[in-house]
Amino acid sequence: MTPRRRSSTLTDPQIKVLRVIEDYQNTNGFPPSIRDIQDIGDFSSTSVVNYYLEQLETMGHIKRSGRVSRGIRLVHPFSEMSQAASRTLQNVRESVQQVLRIPVMGRIFASEPVPVPPSDFAYLDTETVVSVARSMLPAREKVEELFALEVKGDSMIDAMVNDGDIVIMKPAKDVHNGDLVAIWLRDKDETTLKYFFLENGKVRLQPANPTMKPIFIDDPSTVDIQGKIVMIIRPCEMSLI
Repeated sequence: MTPRRRSSTLTDPQIKVLRVIEDYQNTNGFPPSIRDIQDIGDFSSTSVVNYYLEQLETMGHIKRSGRVSRGIRLVHPFSEMSQAASRTLQNVRESVQQVLRIPVMGRIFASEPVPVPPSDFAYLDTETVVSVARSMLPAREKVEELFALEVKGDSMIDAMVNDGDIVIMKPAKDVHNGDLVAIWLRDKDETTLKYFFLENGKVRLQPANPTMKPIFIDDPSTVDIQGKIVMIIRPCEMSLI
C-alpha cells in the first residue's frame, strides 16, 4: 500500500500552534513549552500539542531540540508566511480574473489543403472573439499578438485537435521541425493545419491521422507559416437525458 502523502496546507490547529509560538516568543523573548502552548491555545492535552508539533516539524515549519525544554523554533516567522500566502492568493485571483479577448480571425482546415474563403485570415467581424483567462497562457507569451482560428476537419485528431476546436495561435517567427502550424500555400491559395518538417530542401506537411498521407511541397518559398499553436479550446456539448 502506498503511504498517504501529507498535505502542505496548514490546518486550523496547526495555524493556532504557530501563532502561539510566535506570539509567546515575541512577548517573552524565548520559546514556549508544550504546556504553555496547551494552556494558551486551549488544547485538551500536551499529547495533542505534541502531535501537531510533530506534523509542523515534518512539514518544515518548526525545528525542535529534544535536549532543551523550550527547544521549539520557527523556521520562518508565521506572520511572514501569512503575508506571503495572502500575496500569492491575491496574485492568483488577479491572474484568473484577467480575461483576454482574442480575435477569431477565421477558419483553418485540418484536412487536405482547401482554397482560402474570403473570411479566412481576416477578421470575421469586430465581435468575433474568444475569452481566455490570462493565467491559462504561458507567462512569457505576448498576448497582444495572439489570434484564434476555428478548426475544420479531422486530419490532426491524434494531436488532440478535433473538428470544431478553437486554436489560439501566435505569429511564427522561428519554425522548427515538428511544430504544429497554420500554413498558407501561396501558389495554390490554400490553407491547412499540419506538422511542419523541412527535409532535404523540401517541406513535408504531416497530418496526425493514420488514414491520411503527408503532403510534400517541392518549393519551400511557396509555404507561408501563418502561426504556431499556443492553446486548444474545445467546445463542451451537454445534453439532458
